[in-house]
Amino acid sequence: MRIIIYTGKGGVGKTSMAAATACRIAESGKKVLVMSTDQAHSLGDSFDIKLGKEPVKIMDRLWGLEIDSVYESEKSWGNIREYFKELLTLKGGSGIEVEELLVFPGLEELFSMFKILEVYESGEYDTLIVDCAPTGETLQLLKYPERLSGLINKVLPVKRKGVKAVGPVVEKITKIPMPEDNMFDDIEYLMDKMQRLQKLLLDREVVSLRVVTTPEKIVISEAKRNFTCLYLFHYNVDAVIVNHIYPDKAMEGYFSKWIRLQEEGLAEIKESFSEVPKFYVELQKTELRSLDILSDMGSRIYGDKDPDEVLFKKEIYRIDKEKGVLCIYLPFADKEELELKQSGRELYVSVKNESRCFPVPAEFTDLEISGAKFAEGYLNISWR
Repeated sequence: MRIIIYTGKGGVGKTSMAAATACRIAESGKKVLVMSTDQAHSLGDSFDIKLGKEPVKIMDRLWGLEIDSVYESEKSWGNIREYFKELLTLKGGSGIEVEELLVFPGLEELFSMFKILEVYESGEYDTLIVDCAPTGETLQLLKYPERLSGLINKVLPVKRKGVKAVGPVVEKITKIPMPEDNMFDDIEYLMDKMQRLQKLLLDREVVSLRVVTTPEKIVISEAKRNFTCLYLFHYNVDAVIVNHIYPDKAMEGYFSKWIRLQEEGLAEIKESFSEVPKFYVELQKTELRSLDILSDMGSRIYGDKDPDEVLFKKEIYRIDKEKGVLCIYLPFADKEELELKQSGRELYVSVKNESRCFPVPAEFTDLEISGAKFAEGYLNISWR
């Protein structure tokens, strides 16, 4: 099975590109599900059909759904949610305020991502196309499995033992209910799902991310930052789709000054993403809405290329044991914004406001960092 995730700045046309790709792959004979994780769903509007939380047939071999994050949260919370609710209502009544407090920032988005894992493990489709939320939200979604599973791995065993040992005494003295054992089971179940999700998302034979941009300078800068952060977390970006390119005829007269700006933008994209396959989409005369128009657009975007294939892969993490060097591919990263520190067996790499924790390779655990150099898109970290 293949999973293709579309991401990019808001308003660049991710939904249309995802929908067009889904049509193209379905027409090739494969069974396809296209799914939206964006809270402001517009996937159904693109197909001019009402979509819900369960797959709806759009055409032969193509289904679509729009994730209901509240529904997915309720499926995933289980006993954990009930325990927190019990704590919050201990000295007060229940009400809408309590329900709102139980919506922790980001968790609804994480539970939406579980749907990707669920679809993949069901094996019901050949290809899953995911229309993600705008760049910032997408990056937060993709970081959750690693960050939360790491935290839970460290904290959960200690908490579980502590509750078993002193829980009854604490409960008697404080009158605060201690969590039941089944709550820890639910946490372990969530942790297992997060680890499976992370493993899946990092499988470069299965999962590809495609960045959608437009030729405007601001949007290109966002795409480059997005590209860097995705590589920081080892996700494979296998294509860049350049949308909303104005045809020459449309640039005459009033819009003539935009010709140079667009040319500069396209030149920057060509230079910046030189290795990655790029697909160019002209601004259409009609709105990209309805099955026929999207189907035609899918053919125009990819031409004779098969969009279901992994279009590009690059080695983004390698170890040179002889030289004692760890190389991490971070395209477009500014060395002035890079920060690096080691704490025990963990290595922290930060690029601007994004940070990642790497385990120090076993070969270097008894050594200290001697230096770091940024060259040709790679951060080369040396130990001695």
